[in-house]
Amino acid sequence: MRILYAEDEPELRAVTEKQLKAEGFGVDSCGDGEEALDYARSTDYDLIILDIMMPKKDGLSVLRSLRQARNPVPVLLLTAKDAVEDRVAGLDAGADDYLTKPYAFSELAARIRALLRRHSEEKTDCLSAGDLSLCLSSKRVTRGDREISLSAREFALLESLMRHKGSVLSRAQLENQIWDYGFEGGSNVIDVYIRYLRRKIDDPFEKKLIHTVRGAGYVLREEA
Repeated sequence: MRILYAEDEPELRAVTEKQLKAEGFGVDSCGDGEEALDYARSTDYDLIILDIMMPKKDGLSVLRSLRQARNPVPVLLLTAKDAVEDRVAGLDAGADDYLTKPYAFSELAARIRALLRRHSEEKTDCLSAGDLSLCLSSKRVTRGDREISLSAREFALLESLMRHKGSVLSRAQLENQIWDYGFEGGSNVIDVYIRYLRRKIDDPFEKKLIHTVRGAGYVLREEA
């Protein structure tokens, strides 16, 4: 999942970006509203986190510009203000949720998961395909009665495949969902991580779930 995180406090932005990446998200971050709007216009994000009080263009202005352009991306507003008027203004401008500073990262992560569920066909915390199960909050993956240990990147790749179960995703689509603009990997990075995943969730089992569609990409599906 790809997230845009706009926060003008450098230390908070650096810490939170690191925590989000540790959760397996691809994260682009910036410190002012104009840059946030440029990012949002050039990339399809799964979620945008906007601080309300930012230089050049405040979070509410960025949000209104997105909604005027009919961009439906889920938006979570961050605010240091606790007044009812600020929360109402944010929701009326098109925000999907808000969080008042200071906040615990665990709550931010929970709200992100809730928003992603709300805008996904999967409405539960756990995704499934056949006997494969992936639980988002606990980061637990099982197949049958076997628990499978995945790295953060492997987990993020599997999550993307499972959220789009039955749909073919190109290498570019998968890379865009998992890595940020600063990523400098090889052209075959998705192929490498697909191999890692297959060794763990397919090779030990009779039924294979991850399939290559030649010239198009990869798809996770159950086959009879």
